[in-house]
Amino acid sequence: MEQTSKNIAIIGSGLVGSLLAIYLKKKGHAVTVFDRRPDIRTVHFSGRSINLAMSNRGWKSLEKVGLGDAIREIAIPLDKRAMHVNNKPVYFQKYGKEGEAIWSISRGVLNRRMIDLAENEGAVFRFNEKVWDVDLPEAKIFTGESEKSVWKEYQYDLIFGCDGAFSRVRHKMQRRSRFDYSQDFIDVGYKELTIPPNEDGTHKLDNNSFHIWPRGKFMLIAMPNIDGSFTCTLFLPFEGEVSFENITTTKEAKAFFKSYFPNVRKEIENLTEDFFKNPTSAMVTMKCYPWTYWNKVALVGDSAHAIVPFYGQGMNAGFEDIYVLDELMETYGDDWDSIFSAYQKSRKPNADAIAELSYRNFKEMSSKTADSKFLLQKKIEKHFASKHPDKWIPVYSRVTFSDRPYAEALAIGDEQERIMREVMELPNIEENWDSDLVAEKIISLLKTKKTT
Repeated sequence: MEQTSKNIAIIGSGLVGSLLAIYLKKKGHAVTVFDRRPDIRTVHFSGRSINLAMSNRGWKSLEKVGLGDAIREIAIPLDKRAMHVNNKPVYFQKYGKEGEAIWSISRGVLNRRMIDLAENEGAVFRFNEKVWDVDLPEAKIFTGESEKSVWKEYQYDLIFGCDGAFSRVRHKMQRRSRFDYSQDFIDVGYKELTIPPNEDGTHKLDNNSFHIWPRGKFMLIAMPNIDGSFTCTLFLPFEGEVSFENITTTKEAKAFFKSYFPNVRKEIENLTEDFFKNPTSAMVTMKCYPWTYWNKVALVGDSAHAIVPFYGQGMNAGFEDIYVLDELMETYGDDWDSIFSAYQKSRKPNADAIAELSYRNFKEMSSKTADSKFLLQKKIEKHFASKHPDKWIPVYSRVTFSDRPYAEALAIGDEQERIMREVMELPNIEENWDSDLVAEKIISLLKTKKTT
């Protein structure tokens, strides 16, 4: 269904704001994007980014507006995890079936490309212009140099808040009666580090793997970039025996990397320099509801549902918000009341589900991936899934390599975990993990538990 052209403001020029601008321009709307920050294309990136992992939901959203090929040019497919456990050779864990991969993309590189593509569609970007206030019923925004300066007033038909976990648009909505809001910081922070390329520009580690150094309460990850470097992220408690609080000198930092990450010893000088140069950042899960105000204002992406990054789904979930919005625009045309109502009712349960899955995956990545019993369980699941693909799809594959609802993946994953707890109690499971007996046990439990 076609829509009447509207004058629309998007607050936030990040990945979600830029893609939404492209979708809305293709629908024939006038779009202006406001951002308090300078144009990312003209400044050095901040050093507080975790590389992005584009998966099925993200690609589906890009393909709908013809951007898949333009983004694949700046991405690298990763079909497996590379596990770096101390005193053991590096070993690899395939993500899914043959041909299934997540794609590593630098956030800064992708954001620059997305802004270029949005401008090519005719979207107008206003950088260094901070939104200080929003008149929700009238769809007006007020910008200025400071909170006490003279503000400019802009009138729009619709406003979309794509301004992240600490959204100014959501902050205004929070003042409404019966607006639910919660935020939960985890006690682990993160810091971006870099492994530079070899002198010939090649990667120093396998460049089709997501590298993980699991160390219990903390971990290091590394994802490749197209320039031959790796963006590394160190996840470490803020306080405690091994923590950011207790690494304050170059000597302490070198000792930390040497002790816990011996196979990146050649990079210690560079990692240590980055450790003190780059900021330490916090991670938050933010939930709220409703996401819309009448038929005038809506929250999209992190401003509606910020999550911790341990499933690589933050960007993918935000892009999926836009895909769903677009489908609803095609269904309801100019009935924005119905569009916004259906949008938030559809997306809220799935946002809550991926928030829970992301938090759980931190526990899995940091500690369980080095646990022999956990690895055996995953081995059994993968073997059974390969023999009976109609009966068992692992929760990771449901989230990453499908576009089925996140809420469905969470519910089925919980059911599968209950089944596997019983399977892991079978006698001599270590020797008989791939036997017919184990398969028959899973099938019988599936029937009684009614898992699909």
